[in-house]
This record gives sequence, C-alpha cells and structure tokens, in this order.
Amino acid sequence: MSSRLAHLLAAILSLALLAPCAAQTPEQFYAGKALSLVVPTSPGGNFDLNARLVARHIGRFIPGQPSVVVRNMPGAGGMLLANQLVNSREQDGLTIAIMERGTPQLAYEGNPNVRFDPLKFNWIGSLSSYASDAYLMLVNDSHPARSVADLRKPEMVVRLGGDMPGSTNLTFAILARDVLKLNVKLVRGYPGAAPMFIAMQGGELDGQMIGLGSVRGGQPALWNGKKVRPLLQVGRTSRLAELSDIPTGRELLSDPDDLALMQFAELSFFIALPFLAPQNVPADRVAALQKAFMDMTRDKDFLEDAARANFELSPIDGAAVRAVIEKMAATPQAIIRRYVDIVRQGSE
Repeated sequence: MSSRLAHLLAAILSLALLAPCAAQTPEQFYAGKALSLVVPTSPGGNFDLNARLVARHIGRFIPGQPSVVVRNMPGAGGMLLANQLVNSREQDGLTIAIMERGTPQLAYEGNPNVRFDPLKFNWIGSLSSYASDAYLMLVNDSHPARSVADLRKPEMVVRLGGDMPGSTNLTFAILARDVLKLNVKLVRGYPGAAPMFIAMQGGELDGQMIGLGSVRGGQPALWNGKKVRPLLQVGRTSRLAELSDIPTGRELLSDPDDLALMQFAELSFFIALPFLAPQNVPADRVAALQKAFMDMTRDKDFLEDAARANFELSPIDGAAVRAVIEKMAATPQAIIRRYVDIVRQGSE
C-alpha cells in the first residue's frame, strides 16, 4: 500500500507542477525567452534578408517580448526545413520559420521526398502577396525584341539563364518556351540572379526571369538606367500599374488547359514570403504570433526599415496564406501532372 500511495502522491505532484505551465498565458510563456526564426536558405539571399527584417521587429509585438534569433537551415529547396518542422520536438511556439514560396506546392506535385502537409502548419502570414510586384522576363536593352510578340517570330530568340531544376527562374523560362510558345533558349547552370546579370552584361545571356522587387533592390543602376527591359510579367492576375504596357502570361493563352496550368504555377507568388509555426503549437500562442505579425507590418519603424532595404511589402495574414494553399490542394490532378511533366522534361 505504501508503494502505491507513493506512486499516487508522485503523480499528483507531477500534475500540480505541470498545471501552472498549462495555464500560462502567451505573455507568461514568452517572457524572458528567445524565439528561433529558421530560414531555409543560406545567409544573404532574399528569404534570409526578409527573415532578418522580421527578426528585428516582431519581438516587440509578441506578448512577453521575447528576443528573436535567426537560424539558417538550407537544403533541398526548403524541403529539409519543412520536413524537419513536422518531426521536430520544437512544437511549443518558440520556433517559427519562413518557407520558400514554392515549397508548399511540392506536396501537391507528388514529390516523393515530401513528409509534410502544408494545410497542417500554422500559417502566421506573408510579407508579400505580390500585389505590388511582378515576376518578369527581363532582357538587355540591346536585345532586338521590343515586345513579347517579337519572341514569336521565327528569327527572334532570347537566351534566358536558369538555376537548378525546381528554381523559379528556370521553371518560368520553361513555361515561357513550352506553354507560352515563345522562342526561348535555356542556358542553365547559373547559381542565382547576380551571376546571370554578370553573364547578361558579358553577352553570354540575353536575359532572365526575375522579380521586379529583386531587380530594383539588387540592380538599381541597371533598372533605373533602363539598361534592361521587361517583355513579360507573370505571378499576376492583371498587369501591374507601373508596367501597364507589359502583358501578363495569362493574356497570351487562349487554351483553357494552358490557362489552368499557368494559374497553378503562379499560385506560389501570392504567398511570396510566408511565415509559419509548426502544426502542434498551442492555439493561443499561434493566435499571438499571427496578431504580432500583422501588427508589425503596420508599424512605422518596421516600414521605414523595409523601405531602406527596398523590400516590396504587401502583407497578408495567416488565413489568406492558407486560402492560397487550399487552392493548390484543390487543383485537378490532370493539370498538376501536366505541369510537373512539362517542368521535369524541360529541366532534363
């Protein structure tokens, strides 16, 4: 009996010790702690820089005002981090992440290495919905094509650079060639936009696919000096106001299946810089993080910091991010299979 009583008393004591933790408010939980913000890329890239912008400010808006530490976990185009978040023990709300925009789509493309369900993550929000950005086919001003229509003439070809298979620049160069039927020649093996700009200036390439915000922030002399010229914009349902004379990819399509394919391909742009918490974080902490994120995006100091870095901001909340991912999940399998086949074959 004494042994049973001892076990019972120990169990009661354990529950008593756990009860205050379970009853903690978000403010009590986060006070005096460090929040880890994980980035799926190496330091210095667009996702890393935006994550560090958030890390400098979001702690002020989270109850308890925790410090925020950035941790980089590059690998497999963001899949390493996404899979890690599912299996990790870091489910208490002290770990959040920025995800590469194309990573959720991999789950619906049938990628065999995916171990996560995007709809089970707790989406906090995205810094960009591409409302004031566009993904461009950008060419040297010296290139003879003056409009995208010129790239359907037999004698007119544009040499576009591309990164590794799965990269957005290569994917949309392939779609420009194989779905939009433009005379595109792919030149692969460039590890990012900066080396491609060097190749463009050296005459090895005519252009590349790149975001307007990225070229304005990364190559302001080329953009402001009109040394490069956009011919096409994608990642948009309509033309960006400042590029009103540049057609969207959707405008070039008349076949309903081609249009549906392009719409699926473009969905990731509308959650361009998404932040999330793992799937098992307590609901009140998720709500606190979601509110903090949106409060941060309206803060004067945050906006000034983003403006100094020439970051494009068109924030959306976690519910809006989830709605875009639900559209990915609802896309007919026939459309997804055709998209995957085109991109895979084009990457070979």
